[in-house]
This record gives sequence, C-alpha cells and structure tokens, in this order.
Amino acid sequence: MDAIAVAAGVGKGTLFRAFGSRDGLLDTLWSAKLAAVRDPVDAGTPPFDVGTPAGERVVAFLDAITCFKLDNRHLIRAREGAMTGLWQSEHYQWMHGVLRALIEAASDGRVRDSAYTAHALLSALHVDLLEQLLATGRSREQLRQAQAAFALAVLDR
Repeated sequence: MDAIAVAAGVGKGTLFRAFGSRDGLLDTLWSAKLAAVRDPVDAGTPPFDVGTPAGERVVAFLDAITCFKLDNRHLIRAREGAMTGLWQSEHYQWMHGVLRALIEAASDGRVRDSAYTAHALLSALHVDLLEQLLATGRSREQLRQAQAAFALAVLDR
C-alpha cells in the first residue's frame, strides 16, 4: 500500500479510506480489468451472441478468462492466493454462472451437472496451475489450445 500511495501521489490513509484494505483495492482493480471480458459477454457481443453456436461460446468464454488471467497474473495471484472464499467472490460467481449457462446450452443434456462441470473447467484456470504450465515450457497459445480441447472434450464434441 505504501508503494501504491507513493506512485499515486496520495497518502496511505487516502487509499485505506477509498478501498478499506489491500483486498478492497485489489478487488476494485480486478473489477476494472475484468470489465474488458465481462462487458462483451454481458452485452452478447460476438462471439458471445446467441448467433454463435453454444459450444463455440463456451470455448470463447474460457479463452477470454484464460487470457485475462495470463495478462493479469500478478493481480490474480494476489487475490486467488489470499482469498479464503474465492468461490463466493462476485467475480467467480459471475464466471461460474455464465459458464454454467453456456454449458447447459451447449451440451443438449449430455452434461448432467452443469454446476460441477463449470467449477471443474474454471479450476483448470487457477493462476497457480497456469503459471506452473508456463514455467514448464508451455506457451500461452498452447495453454489456450489445451483449454479449448479440454472444454470440447468435456462437452463431448
């Protein structure tokens, strides 16, 4: 918080009044950055529109989340590592709800538990796993392709 206050040219107390805590600041930053993913999804902008086949929307959504996490690894690590209630967070609940609905639309009843399936697919995007895969030589593109293949396999496509 000290370094952020100095960089912002404000006192540390100003940060605490504005955000309440380090976690409050990180959550606000996460929300601002996630808007680049959330806004097109919520607006139904292609490839998230109903004109795009549901299976492709699942893959596109997971790809957007993968890229978001890779692009914001330091922020995501700070939150995913510190949050004891990650799965209850507003951000995770939004991701899970969108993915669950997309899975239901894409699976034509083949996926019997869309809630569990959405959790499982999102678990594959935990920042610790992504960073470990990067550290072992996987490229960003390989991670994206593997996630797409995994999602399609889960959807039985």
